[in-house]
Amino acid sequence: MTMSPTVPDNDRPPPARLIPDPWTWKEIGHLLANLPLTIVWFVYTVFMIGVGVALAVTVIGLPLLAVGLHGARLIGKAERGRARAMLGVSVDEPSPMELSRRDKGFFAWLWSSLKDPVGWRAVLYSFVRLPWGVLTFAVTLVSFLVLWPLLPHITRLLSNGDRAMVRALLSPSDELERRIAELESDRGVVVDTAAADLRRIERDLHDGAQARLVALAMGLGLAKEKLTDDPEAAARMVDEAHGEVKVALQELRDLARGIHPAVLTDRGLDAALSAIASRCTVPVTVGVDLPGRPAEAIEGIAYFTVSELLQNVSKHSAARSASVEVWRSGDRLLLQVTDDGRGGARMDGGTGMAGLAERLGAVDGLFVLDSPVGGPTTVTAELPWRDRERTHAQTHEQKREQTREEKREQKREQRRERTRVRE
Repeated sequence: MTMSPTVPDNDRPPPARLIPDPWTWKEIGHLLANLPLTIVWFVYTVFMIGVGVALAVTVIGLPLLAVGLHGARLIGKAERGRARAMLGVSVDEPSPMELSRRDKGFFAWLWSSLKDPVGWRAVLYSFVRLPWGVLTFAVTLVSFLVLWPLLPHITRLLSNGDRAMVRALLSPSDELERRIAELESDRGVVVDTAAADLRRIERDLHDGAQARLVALAMGLGLAKEKLTDDPEAAARMVDEAHGEVKVALQELRDLARGIHPAVLTDRGLDAALSAIASRCTVPVTVGVDLPGRPAEAIEGIAYFTVSELLQNVSKHSAARSASVEVWRSGDRLLLQVTDDGRGGARMDGGTGMAGLAERLGAVDGLFVLDSPVGGPTTVTAELPWRDRERTHAQTHEQKREQTREEKREQKREQRRERTRVRE
């Protein structure tokens, strides 16, 4: 009696045996199923892609081609699942297509579908699979009927070809490598942005509140000297110092609001964005439609993005009105700022648009500017949606683990100290 082997972590099947074991029987079933499934995939692909390409000059051609590519994606998903179940191939699922614009949904969907590399690779897979499916079916069937002693070895050889094909055409490895490169680049942007923010805070403190507090200390010192000789002058100096204290407090409040406003922490995006809109020199309508609150980091980025965009509206657009819309779509948080100004805004126009795009890109976000000359200007931003409760739970668990590690390190240090004392 032979035991059923398991698939090793490196996706390699166990060595072939003279008597087929359960794993080999699964491979045989996979190879025999290649022909009927391959015929179905091939017929679908030829019909949908062929008709779509042939009718590309008509109204229905490109949408039909896009639908065909979506179907090819489903074929790839089915084949990855079959390879995982029957061949033990560990292949990750590619990321879904993401639409960046809500107001132009159909054309955005059409364009994303037509340039989808996952769909086109699945099309290529369907074409390559037909001759391979015929070959594997025929060889497996003949081996089963005539070459029984060689069946496990032939099955293993053909199955390895299937594994290689699935990894080459249906694996998202290229996409993952691209995303890793993007994230490594974005990590530098995050560090540079954080350093720039720290320099800005230091500059604001030095030039604003610190300078006023120094002047306040000097004024109070002079008032103290005149308190005996000229009480009226001392009283005037104290009044001036009181006014300086109020101004310094307001500057500190403004600086704190620029770091992280209290209203955002306490009441969320709706109230915080309404507060920004009330301070804007242009009338702004705010609409927030969210099922809950996102993670604090995402919420803060959304807040400061809208804040900077409304500052641009006030300074550069000559608009009569503006609007802010925030909503959730799937696993994305979307915000859109529109104004009826003169338009003509550019990413390199010195209005901070490029910086906003870099900051959003650093957290896997997206920034789209649409500003024809004459207006209107529409900025759409996307951010990944992360649940606030889950983020809090993860942060709490990380703090607990850090505390436990610190306690363990303290105990180790105490043991080392006791050992040194004994020596």
